[in-house]
Amino acid sequence: MSTALIVIDMQESFRLSPSWAQVSNPAIVADVATLVDAAREAGHQVIWVLHAAPGSGSAFDPARGAVRLLDGLTVAPGEPVLTKTSRNAFTTTSLGQLLTSARVSRVVIAGIQTEQCCETTARVAADLGYEVDFVTEATATFPIVRPDTGEVLGVDQVIERTEFALAGRFARIVRLADAFVLPEVA
Repeated sequence: MSTALIVIDMQESFRLSPSWAQVSNPAIVADVATLVDAAREAGHQVIWVLHAAPGSGSAFDPARGAVRLLDGLTVAPGEPVLTKTSRNAFTTTSLGQLLTSARVSRVVIAGIQTEQCCETTARVAADLGYEVDFVTEATATFPIVRPDTGEVLGVDQVIERTEFALAGRFARIVRLADAFVLPEVA
């Protein structure tokens, strides 16, 4: 079984937002770096995905210069860096073609934002037939304000909801230390 680690939106854009002070995982860079090192050591492909919103004037507008990896993360030679303009990493990139040409059947998902781009990518990957491992410990999110009511969902609630929605349906929820350990077959 060929495996690829998909690292989603680990970019400086998020640090420009006031919500960065409320990030669920202040150690996200170290956790993702640990996961990347483990993937490389195991001989798995690492694919980096960044989010861009050209012309938006937001932190995700490439013209602002923040659509780049967070300090502390480095792309190794031969590792693709894709730029997406949708929430999932498949629709507006060549991710599917990359995975197909590398005969990948299992993807490991990490990055920012747990319930948005990471969860959406996991769901699409599962729909496309990939085995999906979701490493919640190597994701990060922020409190969510519901626009129509003003209610706030805290980061712990966001993470719990994401795991409940994914587990057993779209993905296997795995711990950072177990990300590249294959499940036992009964």
